[in-house]
Amino acid sequence: MRTTIVPVVQRTASILMGVVIVMLAAGCAGLRLQSPPVTLVSMNVIEASLFEQRFAFKLRVQNPNDIDIPLTGVSFEIKLNDQPFAKGVSNKPVSLPPLGEAVLEVTAVSDVSSLLRRIRELRKGNRGSLSYHIKGRLISGSLPEITFENSGTIGIPVIR
Repeated sequence: MRTTIVPVVQRTASILMGVVIVMLAAGCAGLRLQSPPVTLVSMNVIEASLFEQRFAFKLRVQNPNDIDIPLTGVSFEIKLNDQPFAKGVSNKPVSLPPLGEAVLEVTAVSDVSSLLRRIRELRKGNRGSLSYHIKGRLISGSLPEITFENSGTIGIPVIR
């Protein structure tokens, strides 16, 4: 009698394990996050030397999801007029509230050649703005990595 119970128990355990795997897969699919829009709010020069420049950027991150997103860091790169300009990282923790937003204060580094190209472009034409493209990733200790990408324009004040 004992030999007939073991296969039944094994079969039941296999069925239960299959149900658990299907439920876990369905639960993970439900955690799919919409990528938060990230826009450039401001850019200021912190330090400029012959070889590199450091900039302070403010990035607005909007959370379109209905859950809190605790961020532990961000990594990004910015292009100006379709040319690489600066790269930056930050490890300042911030929490994005559900359906809310936060402004991240981050730093980025650019080399002198990138800055000189932008200045040359500005001197050539009568441009009132620069286009920017920002791409990167938001890092959360409890959620999968979230990538972002966005484009826009930056107004240039006229100096006479």
